[in-house]
Amino acid sequence: MKAWMAGVAALALTGCVSVEYSEEAGYAPSVETGAQSLRGADALGETDRSLHDRVLTMDTHVDIGQGYATAALDPGGFTRAQVDLPKMRDGGLDAAFFIVYVGQGLISPIGYEEAADQAEDKYQAIMRMIRGYRDQIALATTADEVEAIHESGRLVALIGMENSWPLGEDLSNVGMWAERGVRYVSITHFGNNQFGGSSNPNLAQGDPSEDPGLTELGRGLVSELNDHGVMVDVSHVGKRTMLEAIALSRAPVMASHSGARAVYDHPRNLDDEQLRAIRDNGGVAQMVAFRRYIGEVDPELAEAERALAQEFGFASRQDFAAATERQRDAYQARLRELRASMNDITISTLADHIDHAVQVAGIDHVGIASDFDGGGGVGGWDDASTTPAVTAELIRRGYSESDIAKIWGGNLLRVMRAVEAAAR
Repeated sequence: MKAWMAGVAALALTGCVSVEYSEEAGYAPSVETGAQSLRGADALGETDRSLHDRVLTMDTHVDIGQGYATAALDPGGFTRAQVDLPKMRDGGLDAAFFIVYVGQGLISPIGYEEAADQAEDKYQAIMRMIRGYRDQIALATTADEVEAIHESGRLVALIGMENSWPLGEDLSNVGMWAERGVRYVSITHFGNNQFGGSSNPNLAQGDPSEDPGLTELGRGLVSELNDHGVMVDVSHVGKRTMLEAIALSRAPVMASHSGARAVYDHPRNLDDEQLRAIRDNGGVAQMVAFRRYIGEVDPELAEAERALAQEFGFASRQDFAAATERQRDAYQARLRELRASMNDITISTLADHIDHAVQVAGIDHVGIASDFDGGGGVGGWDDASTTPAVTAELIRRGYSESDIAKIWGGNLLRVMRAVEAAAR
């Protein structure tokens, strides 16, 4: 899916912003949603779990934390992270895009060099996981490989790049990252960059309030991504830049982790015109399970979370990182209690966004993303182990197995194949 105290407070109102933070929650609070109480995978009926296990489930946005795939954070065991290999197996999450994320910085040669170094660190961490657990997970670079790896009984890893800033101004870097396995690149993140405008421009750094659209370099980026079979990701992208990218792309695009703006008015979300543009382009919009982006956080809960952070002395992400394991465990236990006892944003809200996107764009153009370990998660789906609860909510809302298969991965695989064909 990164101010503390005001915005970060509980380590849960943060996310994919310019400062990186991994929530590393690792819990599944009980949350009332409509007619049933969702308590994660263990509480699902046999029919719901059976359907969930039959469909191929793909999460298009999973961030990785500091020290990933080292002794500090080993994804091969149960960890504080929201996604690790045991949680994926427990929750029947078959495939995930692990993210090479770099928050926006200076648009300059020095800035590009620093960004490239950060991107390299993230990439190497993902590859350490894949090399270290070859018997459990494998890297896929095509839709066919996704299905083949899944059929082999292993988990599937894919790679996405969040923010194209690390590419610098040399578009040949697209080919290099494509060869290494990156299969989507988002044009921007928070703040405009050398390629185009962000949905959240950095006004303090001089970004104009109006989206300037794609730059000439940005137009070249879209073409290069098409040429190399890499999906153009329009999440975090300003509306004008996004629509220009869709008009220019000769392949379907994706929004890797966004919400529906008609359901919750946040700059990160897609309005109906944007959803229809993705539909008409043949693309897919992945609805994101990120509390702060898809619903209004209850002010009482937000204040309680701020007070909890103050109680533990967590005034910054550095404070949290410097705390002892016992302190972090105690904090996270208290945070779970708060969310379970107060008016949290739940799977039901995520499903509202899915419903609206399906109504506007159609069942063939909607998917799901968690933004786990980047601030994502909602009550009932706060780590990979509780993924079946999302399927249960879709069943409750009347989606068929065919519909659910499309939403969980079928639509994304169709887009991948179309992008591959366009490159050929």
